[in-house]
Amino acid sequence: MNIIVKSLLCASCVFAGALAATHAGAQGYPTKPVRMLIGFTAGGPTDIIGRVVAQDMSQTLGQSVIVENKAGANSLIATQEVKRASPDGYNIYMTTLAHNVNAILLHDQKPYDPLADFTPVSLVALLPLVMVTAYDGPYKNVQDLVNAAKAKPESISYASAGNGGSAHLAAALVETQSGTKMIHIPFKGNAPALTEVMTGRVSFMFYPMVGISQWVSEKKLRVLGVSTEKPHADYPGVPTMAANGFPGFEQYTQGLGIVGPAGLKPDVVAKLNQAIKASLAKPETQKKFTDLGAISTGGTTPEEFIGRPRLLGFAQWSPTAQPTVRGKTIGCRF
Repeated sequence: MNIIVKSLLCASCVFAGALAATHAGAQGYPTKPVRMLIGFTAGGPTDIIGRVVAQDMSQTLGQSVIVENKAGANSLIATQEVKRASPDGYNIYMTTLAHNVNAILLHDQKPYDPLADFTPVSLVALLPLVMVTAYDGPYKNVQDLVNAAKAKPESISYASAGNGGSAHLAAALVETQSGTKMIHIPFKGNAPALTEVMTGRVSFMFYPMVGISQWVSEKKLRVLGVSTEKPHADYPGVPTMAANGFPGFEQYTQGLGIVGPAGLKPDVVAKLNQAIKASLAKPETQKKFTDLGAISTGGTTPEEFIGRPRLLGFAQWSPTAQPTVRGKTIGCRF
């Protein structure tokens, strides 16, 4: 009997100790560096925004938030890595429109569920698009480009960061609305895609406004149109896509947000959320976003994050947007 009692007491102590350790681990989070995965190459809009926020979060959390680029397959590689990660808060991911579109395009393969397989933390920023071409190229406006595409089908090419991304779908919409045939050239990120546009080897692309003004001021890029509803102050004299004869592009404003694997503990989510909001509240961070052309959200609750589908890239079917990707019609608003 004594042996049984001692065994039960011992087991009880071990169980209580385990519970205490778990509670202390949650309360003490984070106790080591946090990885923020970016699904595209360094230097692109998602990477730039991610690094600004990660630096601020490091100060708030008291542990480094290390940005790691896992480029490829329109961010699918990074997405799946975070999906498989332990839900302990040490692996987070910055989502783009691709987070939802990949799930649509690869629906038959069921790579992941964009909602069920992840824990939302916060929406971070909104990125309007600009349509750009090489500054010294032959196209001075959108109509020049469309006329060239009509005169010689498949002579015009457009770049993107991968199949199904905002740049791809926006250009595909131009192709659809103009009744032309163009060639899509996907890259592993926006940065290498933009380089090919600047050299003139690719005709044009849609690029998030982040960091684009530098290349425009240096006369390496010409802006043909902006996706915003009204003309943008940073690009005086540049017409909106609607004014160019292509309505509906004001919907192409994708959101960047932070998620973790499914099952993140509420207190861990709360700490990450608070760190993001603290970053976005800093005047210097707000200025960086403004200078880059991004729109800060100020941070949201996890519920607001998944409850604002038009801004997050979660598809809402629209009769005005019907680009086709890999034989599938993606008629979604952003």
